[in-house]
Amino acid sequence: MRRLRLDEDIRPLSEFQENATQLLDQLRATRRALVLTEGGRSAAVVVEVGEFESLIEELETLRDIQMAEQQLSDGQGVPHETAREQILAELKR
Repeated sequence: MRRLRLDEDIRPLSEFQENATQLLDQLRATRRALVLTEGGRSAAVVVEVGEFESLIEELETLRDIQMAEQQLSDGQGVPHETAREQILAELKR
């Protein structure tokens, strides 16, 4: 996702309600999120579906890496060759 442009990507909710199609087209074209405000305060962030899926996938990958690092520091890791042998044995079944 591209970095927000504060002069273009922060809009009141009322403007979004009035111009939803146009603002969604902008969102798709720029690949930037749209921050909606209500009463002058941030209320929601709108992102294109593909961007949202990418963010979720990246977050899941980072969580998996963090868990693996924690497991390794807790001594739960196995040497590469042992893991390779285990995987190859499973594939032969």
